[in-house]
Amino acid sequence: MSTSKASPTSWRSTSTTCDGRSMRRSVGRRSRRFVAPATESTSSVAEPGVASLERERAHRLVRAATRRLQRIRFRSIRVRTTLLATVVLGATLLLGAAGLLAVLDQRLTDNVERSARLRAGDVAALIEAGAPLDRLAADDVDESLLQVLDPTGTVVASSSNVDGQPPVLDLPVGSTRTVAGLALSPEQRFVVVSEPATVAQGRYVVLAARSVDPAEDSVEAVRNLLFVAIPLLVAAVASTTWFVTGRALRPVEAIRAEAEAIGATAAGRRVPEPASGDEVALLARTLNDMLDRLEQASDRQRRFVSDASHELRSPIATIRNLVEVARSDPEGLDVDVLTAGVLAEDLRLQHLVDDLLLLARLDEGRREPATAVDLDDLVFEEARRTRAATPIEFDLTNVSGGQVLGNPKELQAVVRNLIDNAARHARSKVVVTLLRRAGRVILTVDDDGDGIAPQDRDAVFERFARLDTSRARDQGGHGLGLAIVRDVVMAHGGTVAAGGSDLGGATFVVDLPAHT
Repeated sequence: MSTSKASPTSWRSTSTTCDGRSMRRSVGRRSRRFVAPATESTSSVAEPGVASLERERAHRLVRAATRRLQRIRFRSIRVRTTLLATVVLGATLLLGAAGLLAVLDQRLTDNVERSARLRAGDVAALIEAGAPLDRLAADDVDESLLQVLDPTGTVVASSSNVDGQPPVLDLPVGSTRTVAGLALSPEQRFVVVSEPATVAQGRYVVLAARSVDPAEDSVEAVRNLLFVAIPLLVAAVASTTWFVTGRALRPVEAIRAEAEAIGATAAGRRVPEPASGDEVALLARTLNDMLDRLEQASDRQRRFVSDASHELRSPIATIRNLVEVARSDPEGLDVDVLTAGVLAEDLRLQHLVDDLLLLARLDEGRREPATAVDLDDLVFEEARRTRAATPIEFDLTNVSGGQVLGNPKELQAVVRNLIDNAARHARSKVVVTLLRRAGRVILTVDDDGDGIAPQDRDAVFERFARLDTSRARDQGGHGLGLAIVRDVVMAHGGTVAAGGSDLGGATFVVDLPAHT
């Protein structure tokens, strides 16, 4: 019977390692002591102590500044992002590397075991086929060994590298063991398997061993590669993250610097808007919109203060003039004229202050509890009051019931200001209409005056509005009535608009939610 000859495996011997001992040398050092001359004064001896205290104080300040700088730097988004990316990537790579090495080591060890078991199975099959025992393991050398044991446990055939040696391991049939210290090479670790071969003479046992050192060398090579690659990759990612975050935050720093430079003297400046169209650009655009609104509000406030000062100055100046005239000519003083003039200006001043306080309360959002208010009662009351002081005709035939939920005083100010404004500018007639429609209460006030130009119909509701028309502020008005109307109506969830009337003058329409 012909037998197949196993191909020889290449042998790679591993050099034995020897233990070396490191020598330690102790080097003696002499310390020299300098003694100050006896002629030195005590003040010169004390100077080193003062200097050391100063140095220690300086060191403490430096350490405190360093710690503060480190805390400030750690608060930086750029630093935190870089550290977070570095830590997460480093931890992920380390865990991945550990898993990779474990899987690689297990796979390579399994391959070694599989190779040894295949070799043992081939030899067992040849034995069962009647092949000569002395030729079965002739070529198994180098990193593998082979032994064939007869039923009595005696080695009857072996590879040349363990020729003449007893069984390398007492291993149960069909089992596997990884051991070190075999006679073949005490420094190496081997996977040893045993396979049975049953013949007429009894059961033979085939022991096959393969060295796991090549597998471990491969794992070690991969480990060394990862040991170099992981730090380089982490450093590259950290550098990239630092660069990218710095580039991404550069517009934010520009926005911060420009926002810091914006002050009362440079209110017209705006933060730069990046052309990237990302969240930073949206933030810059939002900030600029906010700055625009703040500037507009500041301008309105300045105009309001200026106009209020002007309006307050007028009655105060009139009262002063009356008093000065009375002082200059006490004999020709007409007390009735003086008191009437002072009371009129005082009343005008009181109305102006009340209107200013009402607007300030509306601006602050301070609201009193809302109650049900009958607008028709307010219309009749204010029309009756105005009719008693002016010859203007009032048409109230289309005033029906209309109840809303709100502040009675504020809603009365709305009706009063609308009727006063219409009576002040009407030639002969004012028409007031109040009706309820589709859950809304509609109040309309028309006059037959000169009307309002279309381009001024929105500006007429501004505080202290000055119009270049015949309906501009005249005697008896101070320019806050319609502004109060607008703010109160908006605070009650309604709308107000100015337009042209069928009577030829102006019409004001107030739309409020009805109270159900």
